[in-house]
Amino acid sequence: MTVASDTTATAQRRELGVFLRSRRERIRPDEVGFAPGGRRRTPGLRREEVALLAGVGVTWYTWLEQGRDINVSAQVLDAIATALRFDRQERSHLFRLAGLRFGPTQGVCSALPPSVQKTLDAVSPYPAVVLNERYDILAFNTAYCRVVLDLDQVPVDERNMLWLNFVSDEWKCSFVDGETTKHHMVAAFRAASADHLGDALWQELIHGLLNSSPYFAELWERYDVAAPSTRTKMLEIDGHGILRIEPINLWLSQLGPLRATVYTALDNETETKLRRIVGVRPG
Repeated sequence: MTVASDTTATAQRRELGVFLRSRRERIRPDEVGFAPGGRRRTPGLRREEVALLAGVGVTWYTWLEQGRDINVSAQVLDAIATALRFDRQERSHLFRLAGLRFGPTQGVCSALPPSVQKTLDAVSPYPAVVLNERYDILAFNTAYCRVVLDLDQVPVDERNMLWLNFVSDEWKCSFVDGETTKHHMVAAFRAASADHLGDALWQELIHGLLNSSPYFAELWERYDVAAPSTRTKMLEIDGHGILRIEPINLWLSQLGPLRATVYTALDNETETKLRRIVGVRPG
């Protein structure tokens, strides 16, 4: 490590300690179940109370606030963020100060020609999305936002299907058979990862998922492999009931290992519901 990078790391650790202390002092003890009485030298929670809430050692947490050079995992940071009732922006800031990513690393962005988005828009009312092998979301249409998941509301650095399905609590899609979908997704991701064993972006995403999602880790350790799924899926939409859809994968070979997945209606009832949800008149 160079002198400059060492100085930067020291400054980040010091800033991390100040940030944690400021967040700790803003929480009243009674807000998190502690008695408000007793003599307190500072407002808010004590360090030992934060450590108890986060399930970490008092000494370790004290060292973290003091800016010491200690190892910290994404899982522990997440526990501290939960204990201190961080919002999304605060959680992201905490991870950056600790030198860890909050959310999946953005892959190398493939420059999609305008014709790809035009094609996705043209297949409406069928939901459609473009993914790479890492499950990064590169493009989508309005129908996908209205039927499956409103990706317009998801920050760009979280637009990864694996991250959204296994880590994010806020963004939920409408698949009824979500568990089967997750199983198959991990199997397809593992199969694709064989060509990227030395790729730092892939390894960072894998380690991030393993550290942040015990369920992903459980499925990952099964070593199942599969091709991207084309089996029938069911979605449940409030006010519209069950939709039965069949995905079709269109491989954009001229752009590399990218695929456009179009979710087509499996029956007339679903076709009618899709048109109603998306706002497309019958042809």
